[in-house]
Amino acid sequence: MTAELVRGQNHPLSQSRLEIRISAGTPIVAAAALGDENGRIHGTEWVAHPGAPAQPGLEVPRQAAADHRLAVDLDAMTDAVHRVSVLLALPAPGGGPGPARFGAVAAPFVAVTGLDGTEVASYTITGLEAESAVVALELYRRQGAWKVRAVGQGYAGGLAELFTDQGLPQAQQLAAGIGEAVAQGLARSVQAPPPRPSEGDRSRQAAAPAVGPDQGGTAPQGAPGPVAPAYGGQPAGLPGQDGPQPAYGGVGAADPSPATGGGPIDYSHPRRQTSAPPPPPPTAPPAPPGQPAQPVAGDATGWSMEERLYNQVWGMFEDLARTTAAYRSAVDFAESRMDKELEQALSDPRSRIGGQGDAAREAARARHGRLVDQAREALDRDLAQLVAEAEVVEPALPPAFARWDNPVWHAYRVPMEIPMALRLGDLRLPEADPIRIPMLLRLPLERGLWIDSGRTGSLDGSFADAHDMRRLAVETAVAHAARLLAVYPAGEFTVHVIDPAGSGAQALAPLTQTGVLAAPPAQGAAGVTEVLGRLTQRVDLVQMALRGGAPDALPPGFDTSQQLLIVNDFPHGFDDRAVNQLRYLADEGPSVGVHLMMVADREESAGYGPLLDPLWRSLLRLTPVADDHLADPWVGHAWTYEPPLVPPGSQVLHQVLTQVAAARRPGNR
Repeated sequence: MTAELVRGQNHPLSQSRLEIRISAGTPIVAAAALGDENGRIHGTEWVAHPGAPAQPGLEVPRQAAADHRLAVDLDAMTDAVHRVSVLLALPAPGGGPGPARFGAVAAPFVAVTGLDGTEVASYTITGLEAESAVVALELYRRQGAWKVRAVGQGYAGGLAELFTDQGLPQAQQLAAGIGEAVAQGLARSVQAPPPRPSEGDRSRQAAAPAVGPDQGGTAPQGAPGPVAPAYGGQPAGLPGQDGPQPAYGGVGAADPSPATGGGPIDYSHPRRQTSAPPPPPPTAPPAPPGQPAQPVAGDATGWSMEERLYNQVWGMFEDLARTTAAYRSAVDFAESRMDKELEQALSDPRSRIGGQGDAAREAARARHGRLVDQAREALDRDLAQLVAEAEVVEPALPPAFARWDNPVWHAYRVPMEIPMALRLGDLRLPEADPIRIPMLLRLPLERGLWIDSGRTGSLDGSFADAHDMRRLAVETAVAHAARLLAVYPAGEFTVHVIDPAGSGAQALAPLTQTGVLAAPPAQGAAGVTEVLGRLTQRVDLVQMALRGGAPDALPPGFDTSQQLLIVNDFPHGFDDRAVNQLRYLADEGPSVGVHLMMVADREESAGYGPLLDPLWRSLLRLTPVADDHLADPWVGHAWTYEPPLVPPGSQVLHQVLTQVAAARRPGNR
């Protein structure tokens, strides 16, 4: 089934050999750029275009046309390639007939298909006006798997501006070379697609169903996700590999039908489907002319409302990241332009006579102000739309995604199934302070958590004394643990606590008083040794059973629930053996359902030297106060993280944990 993407959404790719089909209604130029893990294009040899249509794993058409097919073989890409950006451009003057901007033509339609013509994902690029070049979509590698993301980033300056924005030093020369190749017809034309067949002649297969996005880390995996932040290789001229075999029989082939012998491909209707779609998401009433569409909760792709909301949240994260990056880039450009103009004015001796110098400087500052105002206007417009979307999405979130002050907790019931993700807090950027993007982490946990009780880079943390930071850190850990207990079915999540000196007794009260802990918090060196020994033995037993192919061979009565160990006041009460056991649990535990949550100040364990560096790196660092320590690798923003604290005076934590404890009693399961 086809995933119909909107700007910023992504979709997994289950095939490595693909076609990218483009329908524009007017002649356009199609190209593709290869990028490293940071999205950087290292040189002109990383771009496939009409003048150089073939790169390892990639082949593009050789001429401007209304319809295109690009051949992609992801397995043939070198390890240095992490991103494939599909680029569309209107022909430059002299490059054939065509309007000067995308806003004057029908919205281009792009589809990713298998070699048999089965659509995997599609995207209609709307909202273009003065742009003459656009990054339509990108295929990107994340943790060994490939995905497609709808981008739709346009450039009024054409391919030259697009390549410059991608960091290519030879942007102007490459854009000129592409224009010349198109204008002079240096390569053969792409064969036009066949005429549209009748409905009865179509031969289509259903695509694989959509699955939830895997951010592969913590963000915003903006993500997201949230990328969440999780998340090069230098090519030696991209060594030659066997490229993909185009399904249309090669550029300029007379028979552009799929190699599988199926029916001809229908290009004329971008929304065609032949199999039953998933239940449609809710739709908003039509917006008045000239007004943006009213946002609706759950209008992203997905097979369930939970998956749609999850995808929508990550779409919001990516939209906020992209629009903020565009604003910052525009401001940087305005400042660099002003600096250059001021330098030119000062270097000209004639400007020192009379008021010419002052006038030049004033004009430069005025142009800078206009550029910044234009950028801010565009940012405010996008932010207003995101604020409106957040206002309808937040109240619709399920408990696993919702803040503690969300009314959904008033109707809380212990769930029967594990949710796809968990909210660990909120993310925001300084340019968009009113917007809070939920930071969602996929379940089950793939790495442990570290609640940093030391001094952070935030103002709140720098003025809080050590005692207050430790208390806030334990309270934050309790809020995270309570949420984990609340979103798992009864008896499928077990929490253990190590509190060697008993310093966290007051903050741990919600867990101890409601009876949701497996046992009272372990204290003293003996308690540390007993809990760590028991959980280490558990990891060993499960690993041996799995490696031996006999998961049913575990001892009778073995607790198969997910295990969480909360460690407070580390390294107090830990000897060298206990430290090694803790490292072992952090490394090996998540794969067999044993997870770690550290509440610690790294400086207090500095006596161990580099021995503990791998431990801290293996954990996702969170803070008990707002702190701008999370960075996404997508655009490089430093996101401010805000912990999910319970509102002062609220009893929601106690009420939820009481229900969890009641559901765990043997008679209630």
